[in-house]
Amino acid sequence: MPVHDWTRVAAGISHHFHHEWISEISRAVNHRLSGTNYYALAEQVAGGMVPDVLTLQRPQGSGAVHTSERKTEPARQTTAGTLTLTENPPQASFRITDEPKWYAAKKMSVVIRHVSEDRVVAVMEIVSPGNKDSQVGLTMFVRKAQDLLAAGVNLSLVDLFPAGPRDPSGIHPVIWGDDAGDAYHFNPEKPLACASYIAGVGAQAFVNLVAVGERLPDLSIFLTPDEYVAVPLEATYQAAFDAVPEVWREVLKATK
Repeated sequence: MPVHDWTRVAAGISHHFHHEWISEISRAVNHRLSGTNYYALAEQVAGGMVPDVLTLQRPQGSGAVHTSERKTEPARQTTAGTLTLTENPPQASFRITDEPKWYAAKKMSVVIRHVSEDRVVAVMEIVSPGNKDSQVGLTMFVRKAQDLLAAGVNLSLVDLFPAGPRDPSGIHPVIWGDDAGDAYHFNPEKPLACASYIAGVGAQAFVNLVAVGERLPDLSIFLTPDEYVAVPLEATYQAAFDAVPEVWREVLKATK
């Protein structure tokens, strides 16, 4: 199913869809992580009523290594569906390997995070209209993304809203900064983005740009600097879209 133009509907409709999509993605990821020490949870946004964020965790004492320590597990492709960067690099239009300048500055600061039971190793976010409809909203979103990466938490995101005056080249360079250089080129004909980030020292970015009407690529969520799980965005998108009320599905599927 080709991706739709979500600017056609109110924020509440897209938020309902995001809720359904996060749930579908959580089920798909947990199926692929079966037999590993990792699991995914749909998280409630502070002050919100429905999940908008997916976190991947690993139980304490399971032998997990913090991503910032840059120790990787042996390269492998497990029967549970995880892949390795060395043997199966994600299919991406842009792979950026230059460490962002803002990260070098943050390495001198102290990041304090609340840890409840199991440790978060990755976060996936679906960008909402509220993240981009004001400079304050975008600044808060970018700060959160950069803080996660600086703290060693891998990040993946999907942005189904076109570039605007506050992100004229899309969401990726706003998060990463100008450090990508010639490695990233925005295409206004493909203004939507699916991006995966490896956190910590040696941070990397994998970015695919998508147009309305195209199928979504798989999205990588990195568990360690070398191991990731591939999220079937297209299949989960279709399942979530089927849960949108018919009247709004027809608006989104309209050709004009």
